[in-house]
Amino acid sequence: MRPPLPSPSPLARTLASDLSAVPPGSVVRLQGWVHRRRELATVTFLVLRDRTGLAQVVVRPGVGQAEPVGEAEPLVPPEETTVEVTGTVTANPQAPGGVEVTEPVITPLTDAAETPPVELWRPALTAALPTLLDHAAVAWRHPAQKARWEIAAASLRGFRVTLDAAGFTEVCTPKLVGTATESGANVFAVDYFGRPAYLAQSPQFYKQQMVGVFERVYEVGPVFRAEPHDTVRHLAEYRSLDVELGFVRDHRDVLAVLRDVVAGMADAVRGSAAAERLGIAVPEVPAQIPVLHFADALKLVGAPSDEPDLAPEHERALGEWALAEHGSDFLAVEGYPMTKRPFYTHPEPGSGPGPGAGGERWSNSFDLLFRGLELVTGGQRLHRYADYVAAIEARGEDPASYASYLEAFRHGMPPHGGFAIGLERWVARLVGAANVREVTPFPRDLHRLVP
Repeated sequence: MRPPLPSPSPLARTLASDLSAVPPGSVVRLQGWVHRRRELATVTFLVLRDRTGLAQVVVRPGVGQAEPVGEAEPLVPPEETTVEVTGTVTANPQAPGGVEVTEPVITPLTDAAETPPVELWRPALTAALPTLLDHAAVAWRHPAQKARWEIAAASLRGFRVTLDAAGFTEVCTPKLVGTATESGANVFAVDYFGRPAYLAQSPQFYKQQMVGVFERVYEVGPVFRAEPHDTVRHLAEYRSLDVELGFVRDHRDVLAVLRDVVAGMADAVRGSAAAERLGIAVPEVPAQIPVLHFADALKLVGAPSDEPDLAPEHERALGEWALAEHGSDFLAVEGYPMTKRPFYTHPEPGSGPGPGAGGERWSNSFDLLFRGLELVTGGQRLHRYADYVAAIEARGEDPASYASYLEAFRHGMPPHGGFAIGLERWVARLVGAANVREVTPFPRDLHRLVP
């Protein structure tokens, strides 16, 4: 019969990051993982890892007491075993934080851990990306890898704090929907109690409707895209930071809010310990983000004037131009062709000839490029019921199939607009990851459904 776990120590737990503030000679209790075990002739060093960092524990035979895992096990359990360490704080300038723990009592909190599939004690992960993804549950324990998601968490805090201060209300919208109406067939179908349903591509319809309730709303949640992309920048499921606001004059008002949101996210990252540990260059967001019309962007990159969208190489070239001309990591490209924007997009008035409701060619929409990569799509939406009916019929569809969505517009909606930020792309660009999967704990793409 396995012996019961030891009773908890009456000492309060001390975190690794707080150890340097504890007076030498004090007795402390640490809990965490055996990050590294170095056995020398007369001493063994145990580097313990907890959620805040690393602490060094010095184990000398016959000094203090250690409780081995089993009869034949060493005094210090293998790497990744969870342990409790009670010992004395001792000054040592060479140790993390200038202190270490001596005369320890080491109590394993579980059986000895198996050898990890990747070497977590090394300063950097050297395994190939497929190995890291296959063993994500363990690979994400690495301090540098974990710091990448701490960057994401800081970004989310900055996102929410900025919008809360600006009078926005956080909402939660369904991820199971009854119709695949927003952008065609690139949706995941599911069996919903014997009838078809779909995973939502975005909260777009719902967040627009909630503008009619709260005026200003935002949401953080997953979105699903059944697009057969197999690139370093696409995922089938990602975190979308969605914002929608009412009573705007046009898309420039939306862009102004986006600027403040991105600045808030950058400030939160800049103030995080993870940014310091990773040594990342957090961008300064200019008071006014440079704006370039789509038609001018095409000229700048030497693309044909009838090109319907910007290719990745165009985005990179525009990013270099924005940095050289404006000293900005950010560039907003506005006025994308109406043919490349969803039906609810408001046209750029008087920009004909084109397929818009009034013959307009360009739209009151934009993409925000961050260091040469599309990060955000946003713009002004239609807000009059008659315009929606015309836009839907122009697509050869029946407005009746959009009845629940259009109800809000039949009962009065203000001019409004919004945007969506891809969290994983933002983090990947911040930390310089070549592949968005490097910053996604459990990515879903064309090939990967586990772990």
